[in-house]
Amino acid sequence: METLANLESFVRSAELGGFSAAARQLGLTPAAVSRNVALLEKNLGTRLFHRSTRKLTLTESGERFLIGVREHLEGLQSAISEVASDHGEPAGVLKVSVALAFGMEYLLPLLPGFMEQFPQVRIDWQFENRQVDLIAEGIDAAIGGGFDLAQGVVARALAPAHIIAVAAPSYMKGSRHPTTPEDLKSFDGIVMRSARTGRIRQWTLRDVEGTTQSAELKHTLVFNDPAAMTRAAVLGLGVTMIAMPDALPFLERGELVRLIPRWYADAGSISLYYASRALMPAKTRAFVGYVTGEFQRQRLAERFAGSLG
Repeated sequence: METLANLESFVRSAELGGFSAAARQLGLTPAAVSRNVALLEKNLGTRLFHRSTRKLTLTESGERFLIGVREHLEGLQSAISEVASDHGEPAGVLKVSVALAFGMEYLLPLLPGFMEQFPQVRIDWQFENRQVDLIAEGIDAAIGGGFDLAQGVVARALAPAHIIAVAAPSYMKGSRHPTTPEDLKSFDGIVMRSARTGRIRQWTLRDVEGTTQSAELKHTLVFNDPAAMTRAAVLGLGVTMIAMPDALPFLERGELVRLIPRWYADAGSISLYYASRALMPAKTRAFVGYVTGEFQRQRLAERFAGSLG
């Protein structure tokens, strides 16, 4: 049977993209984390990571194992947290920050059930596309990806943040579908300019075997918001690269089709951020538990995994 240390070293390395980052969060040395993961791979009889001098990425087996083991690890950690924390009735104002599109599609539908279960909690949610300072702004929790972890803040991964290529069926009608990321450059591109750097975001895609290739889109349309990119693609204006959560509702309705489905870009994790305190407020603990439980119940981590599509 695997030890908690081995499993936690694997999960944190996968979520953070490296042994060094995982070691900082776990309070271990990078060598210790690497040994734990190597022992886990030996015991399982399969390789979980593609290793290079600059990057650590999951193999297909690693991707599937992460999905299977994460909820059990988080459940154990949640049980420990429940025992160690106060047992007061959740109450007070719950301040949460989340991106508009993601919040409307995946978080807001959870609100009726949450309010029914925790009627003493009052909702104060901010729907905005920015990285917030939880402690300075008095925010209890935030959901997003790529946040800088300030001192006193922890990240609990909910699902992978995988980027995929999509277009409307009407746009692709009569056109030969691309087979590699390089083929995308022949189509009109809907691209994103980073609000932080002012640069056009470029992606390097990988397939399930670990092969990488750059995806260069024409700068036909440039936006600074993924929701606008998604809508432009639905209107049949070109090909775009967006996160699976943004694309999924439109893929399921047939308004978008996925291109080069064996390829995706790994942008890290969609995480739940909150302040790390010895005694977490009951309202925050309730929110964290409810959201993580719903993500598991709805299998959103698996549905958001572009590598499995």
